[in-house]
Amino acid sequence: MLMKGVTLRGLEVFEALAKTGSVAQAAELTGLSQPAVSQQMRNLEKALDSELIDHGRRPMVLTAAGRSFLTRTEAVLAELRLAQSELTVMDLSHLQALSIGLIDDFDNDLTPRLATILADSLTGCRLKMITASSHDIVRALEARDLHIAIAATSGNLHEGMVEYPLVRDPFILVVPRGVVRGGADAAAQLEGLPLLRYAREQLISQQIEALLARQALTFENRFEVGSHLALMAMVARRIGWAITTPLGYMRAGRFHDQIDALPLPFGEMSRTISLFTAADWSDRVPRDVAETVRRLVQSQMIDPAVQQLPFLASGFRTISA
Repeated sequence: MLMKGVTLRGLEVFEALAKTGSVAQAAELTGLSQPAVSQQMRNLEKALDSELIDHGRRPMVLTAAGRSFLTRTEAVLAELRLAQSELTVMDLSHLQALSIGLIDDFDNDLTPRLATILADSLTGCRLKMITASSHDIVRALEARDLHIAIAATSGNLHEGMVEYPLVRDPFILVVPRGVVRGGADAAAQLEGLPLLRYAREQLISQQIEALLARQALTFENRFEVGSHLALMAMVARRIGWAITTPLGYMRAGRFHDQIDALPLPFGEMSRTISLFTAADWSDRVPRDVAETVRRLVQSQMIDPAVQQLPFLASGFRTISA
């Protein structure tokens, strides 16, 4: 049993403050008012009889006790979030078949867990799951080859479909380790290194090119790579730099010690990952699957990414139903 005064909400507030160093940003992350964030933090410190945050510093920083307690807090909250996602009750017993397509950004962490959750919820139902590009998944849904598509949205309206936004995935800069030094213009420090592009037929490439065009930025077109991991490998080998997203970066864990991920210096932009289904499917299944995916993304992708890259705290997030 938790000691009196230690609440899950208090732990969530402490985690948010530790990541952001700001009451305002912690309020945005937790959905509380700023006074409520401050009160939750005071209650937690009182219950523990220990100061976890140096409240006199801006941005706030953790005390030695706070750093120690944060490690335990993150572990506890991660396990609870994962348990919540895996215990989501979905009534799929009435289905004879369910086919789902997902973008390959989810292959490492989310897709295997979602498959086991769905399998546990199915009774006598045939399940089909595929991974492919966003374009291919949406086309398969339009052709009625899939019941559900989870893909990056192009921003265009799809006639005959319902969209459930899931995740805001901001664009970030990835560079060879040590190439960009703090306190200086990141864009200027990239001169002399080529931009490594995703293959132009990919939706993520088209979105990045649109961003660069709005900023009137042009770069030599030397490299186009269709494989995300191959692109990250080239950055790690110091061949060039790239623009990707946190979902993409987290898939490239084997290269993290050779690359740096930084805020995009060309202006903020993000893509949205959504669940799509046919408009004539009014069943609860799409909504239940969407909520399960949000919880899995939070526990398996967002929380680890923000822990590693705190600047993502406000931008990389799930989108409420």
